[in-house]
Amino acid sequence: MSSELDSHEAYVHLEREVALLLRRSRAIQGRLGSQLHHDLDGAAYGLLVLLDDAGPLRASDVVAKLGLDKSTVSRQVASLVDLGLVDRAADPDDGRAQVLSTSAEGHRRLSELRDARRARWEADLSDWATSDVATLAELLGRLNRIGEAREAEATAD
Repeated sequence: MSSELDSHEAYVHLEREVALLLRRSRAIQGRLGSQLHHDLDGAAYGLLVLLDDAGPLRASDVVAKLGLDKSTVSRQVASLVDLGLVDRAADPDDGRAQVLSTSAEGHRRLSELRDARRARWEADLSDWATSDVATLAELLGRLNRIGEAREAEATAD
């Protein structure tokens, strides 16, 4: 019985810590968006990061990967294009569609911001063993893959 309680408590603790991490993440994403460009909101920042990491992508791919509705993605893309951070181009496989990618300026600004964030992580975790940092990154990656699989299931239904 105590192992069940320990297991339950572990999941309660996990839920609390992940919820806190997500709340902080939303706040940080908003700040990062405004640091990247004063007119950029946090949600569009996340889209820009996705395009920089995985682009070029069609808007429908962005919708699927971020789990957002098409109108939200469309508004965010329009904002990013207007700010000169994202480029649109004809899809070479289907001339009726467009692919999205970070512009040279968008990539430059995002790279500078990400470098500063990595330096902050290095400073904040300087007393951690490198193996602990690597383990945390691996575990978060595993958790993210579970989330991506769940999102793919939800959009397939």
